[in-house]
Parts: sequence; C-alpha cells; structure tokens
Amino acid sequence: MSTIRLTAAQALVRYLAAQKTPEGDSFIAGVWAIFGHGNVAGLGEALYHAQDTLPTYRGHNEQGMAHAAISYAKASNRRRAMAVTTSIGPGATNMVTAAALAHVNRLPVLLLPGDVFANRAPDPVLQQIEDFQDGTVSANDTFRPVSRYYDRIQRPEQLLTALPRAMAVMTDPVECGPVTLAMCQDVQAEAFDWPLSFFEERTLHFRRPAPDALELETAVAAIRAAKKPMIIAGGGVHYSLATDDLKSFAETHNVPVAETQAGKSALPWDHELNLGSIGVTGSAAANAIAEDADLIIAVGTRLQDFTTGSWALFKNPDRRILQLNAASYDSGKHNALPLVCDARVGLQALSQNLGNWKAETDGASHRATWLAAVESATAAPDGGNELPTDAQVIGAVQRASNADTTVVCAAGGLPGELHKLWKTDKPGGYHLEYGFSCMGYEIAGGLGVKMAKPENEVVVMVGDGSYMMMNSELATSVMLGHKIIVVLLDNRGYGCINRLQMATGGDNFNNLLDDAYHVEPSNIDFAAHAGAMGATSEHVKSIEELGEALERAKASTKSYCIVIDTDPLPTMPEGGHWWDVAVPEVSKRKEVNEARKGYESALTNQRLGD
Repeated sequence: MSTIRLTAAQALVRYLAAQKTPEGDSFIAGVWAIFGHGNVAGLGEALYHAQDTLPTYRGHNEQGMAHAAISYAKASNRRRAMAVTTSIGPGATNMVTAAALAHVNRLPVLLLPGDVFANRAPDPVLQQIEDFQDGTVSANDTFRPVSRYYDRIQRPEQLLTALPRAMAVMTDPVECGPVTLAMCQDVQAEAFDWPLSFFEERTLHFRRPAPDALELETAVAAIRAAKKPMIIAGGGVHYSLATDDLKSFAETHNVPVAETQAGKSALPWDHELNLGSIGVTGSAAANAIAEDADLIIAVGTRLQDFTTGSWALFKNPDRRILQLNAASYDSGKHNALPLVCDARVGLQALSQNLGNWKAETDGASHRATWLAAVESATAAPDGGNELPTDAQVIGAVQRASNADTTVVCAAGGLPGELHKLWKTDKPGGYHLEYGFSCMGYEIAGGLGVKMAKPENEVVVMVGDGSYMMMNSELATSVMLGHKIIVVLLDNRGYGCINRLQMATGGDNFNNLLDDAYHVEPSNIDFAAHAGAMGATSEHVKSIEELGEALERAKASTKSYCIVIDTDPLPTMPEGGHWWDVAVPEVSKRKEVNEARKGYESALTNQRLGD
C-alpha cells in the first residue's frame, strides 16, 4: 500500500480539497479562520500550503465567520459548504450559537475548533476548562448537543473514519447539519503514514430517497378524498431543487401554495396559486385558506409554531395533514400521514399517481385582496413628517430591486414584515434565517450569500438591535471585495419585543433604549460606524431619499450602508395569526390580567396531538 507522511492537519486539509460535488466543484468551498493557540501552528501551517485548492478567509468574529459559512450553504441549497477553524477556549465557544443555528435549520457546516492537548502533558493550558470530576471534558463538549456529528480527534489516524463520517452527515438529506471535529492541539502537528487512496478525488452523492409504496398509496388516497387541500412549501423544496416540480404539481392539480420562511420563493410571487406566507407572519389569503382546508400537504417543512400558528391555524375539524419529508422525525408530527421521501421524487410520484385529479380550492379572491393590502402597506408615504414604517422601507427596497436581488434578514420585526410583503421572482431571492431567529446573523449571512451568488445584488435588511449584536463582518465584506448593501432600520431598540411586551400586557421596559436604564441617552451614529469599517455609508431622512440612496448603493463597487430612522410601533395590520406566548396568571397590572383572559380564550383553539 502506497503511503504519504503528513501531519493530521495536513491530511485533513488534503482530504477536504479532494471532495467534489457532482458538478465538479469543491464541496468545501473554503475555510474561515481566526488563528490562535490551538490551531495556528497545526491547521494554520497546513492551510498556508493549500491556498490554491482550499482558500482561507479571515473574519473578525468566530460566530460571524460561522454564520457566513452557514449562509453560504443555505444559498447553495446545501450542495456546497464551508469549514471554520478557531483557537481553543473562547474562540471555539464563540461558534456554539452558530452551531445551534445550523442544527435548527439543518444546514451543513464543518466546525474545526482547536482543543486541549491529547497527551495532557502541559495541562492546564491557557483557556482550558477543567472539570473536577471528568478529565476528558473540554470547552468543546458544549458542541455536542448542537452538532449532528461530533468527534474529538485524539490520534491522527482517527481522521480515517471521522472525515468520511463528516462528509456523509453533511450530504445526507436527513442528518444534514453541523459537524464538529475538535482538533487536539498536539495531534494537529503529529505525523502519520496515510494511505494515498484516502486522498483520491471523490464525487459526493446527494441521496434522493423514494417513497414507500404503502405510504404513497395512502397519500394519494388522502389527496383524492380531499376537496380543499393546500400545500405548505418549506425549505426542503429548495434543498431538493424541487421548485419546478412544486410548480408543476400545483398547476396540474389546482392546489394553492403557501410558503414558510425557509420555503419562500419556491413559487414566483405573481403565480396565481401562490397565496404568500403562512402562519403567525402569514398573509390573510394563505391563513384563510389554511383555516378552511381539509388537507394540508406539508412539503419539506418541520411545521414549527410560526408556521402552524402554534397549532391553532388548522381549525377545520375535518383537517388532516400529509407530511412529505425526507426525515421520518418530521413526517409523523401531529398524527400526520407520513410520506418519507425526497421532495422532488415525492411530488413527481404523487402527481403521476393522481393523474388528472384536480382540487376544488379557489383562493383567487383572497389572493387579490391580499395583494392590494401589500401594495397599500409598502407604498411611499404621502408627505408628512412621520417616521416611516418597516413596510414602507421594504417597499422602497423592493422597488429598487430586480429578479437577481437576494434580500437577507434574520430576527426582530423585519422577518415578519418581509415574510408578508417581499416579492420574489425566482428561487433564492429571499434568504431568511428564522429557524433559530438569531440576531446578528444578518450581515455575516449577507456576506456568505454574496460569496455563493456573486452575480446577485445582496441586500441585507437589519434593525439597529441586530446590527449592534454583530456587525464586524461588514469590514470583512469590504476587505474581501464582496459587496453587500446594508439597509439599517433604526427604531432605537428592540422594537419587535417591545410590541410583544405590550401585547401581553406589559409596560414598556428594557427594550427600547429610552425605556432601559440609562445615565446618558443612547445616540449611536450608525452611518459613521459603518464608514469607519470601510463601507460607504449615509443617513437618509425619508423614503424618497432612501430610494435615491439605493441607486447610489447599486452603482457602488464596495459595500454600502444606508441608515434610516423608523417608527418602532406600527406593523402591517392585515394577515398574521395568533402565536402562543404564555401570559402570567398572576400580575399587579390590570393590562396583564386582561391579556391573560385573552390568552386563555385563544388556547381553546389550539389543536394538540391530533
């Protein structure tokens, strides 16, 4: 057997560079790295010599780097991924939040945190966590519950099994998610005689499981028996590259479609069967049809509470759920009829077996009324000195966009308004991280999207609260030459949670900056801050000025940040649905007590376990 002597770090880098997609691209498109003790000497040296085959990118924050890697995978429909390496200690644990985000959203990322010495000779090393009862524990154990596969590499040869397992998880339609290989500091530098066959170029396969015959027969019968079915399209439609199949199924069988946050853009916004968003942040059209539907055909969605209105949306007592999902874990939720298979394969099989069958559902009038409400909400204000709403800002960004624009957002009030209002012409025009709803994802996520889709104009919409959580990768976007446009809506605090606080009877407390304890009023110059990081930036005072600034931003060759002050209170009144947020049973505030009565009344509509 022919061998080559390499360190563990060199072997890891060489192996990653040899993994290819069916299209011939590198599956691992690059490595994000902040070096420190625990990875600079081992992985740092190995990456230095592999820059032509496995490029290395430097970020400013470990969590931000991981967010960029994760958004790259999402924008690539999980067909490509990136790796992230950090030092031990805080450098590693900074990535835990991002790992959880990837786990919830089921997105592939390879995390390579440095770890303590396997030989324990210098223990305790700088930044080492010591468990008084367990000598095998390190800070990286925090990755265990938020990784789909976890391993601590304590011998070089362990990579012979760990790396193929990592690739298998990251490309599996069910297991897909974050992989953590904690790399012991001394092991990275240890040499081993590796079989050359381990480094042969390998084309990875993306499995498409077919449906079970009995499950398919049962699903077809359920659809045929339905009078008013509707489809809820989730992220799995995109990851399966099944958007054309969804469109064909909907048209052939006259079944209207609603979209989750992850599924939005599965159908063009102007398609006659697209009812828009669903659930808590749903359109009035989609929610009206959902409440009356006798069969929900959920395709590639895990049916989280925002999608189902905390399971109070499906009020029809005759309602059934058919779950088409690659994961059996999801397919059986709430007594659903399971159809465990790939979204594309499943939709094709269903359509073939249904033949000429068509549904009776007609959502045209609901859809027309909803689109008129969208136009009204997003129209430019007619004079006056009032602060603009989020919806009006979204309207201005929409008017400045085209079919090749991708809007990026993550947390706060903006995702709800975008879910209702944003119009996408083709798949990939809408990139929201709302599974973990992680503040601070937005700018790093926009950078990752731009790296995956350099031909697209990437517009990041972010509130001042999320911007303050994490903004450092704006500087990275400038440094790398990956231009993004940031539209920063300053409502002076956490406006979304302030509204939720008020809706549950609470007083304005600790959310808007003026309502938080302070000695000096907060007065942050966001345009100056963005400019200090190298972006072109400006502050605008109206929707009209925003439109003009967006044209300048589009013409710019480097990242551009536009700041606009907005009103923290109003949201689009149409659409939406109840969301289960528990209200205290006992309070000194009459407003809370009244809210509790409303909460208890709403709970009677919640359908549990059926």
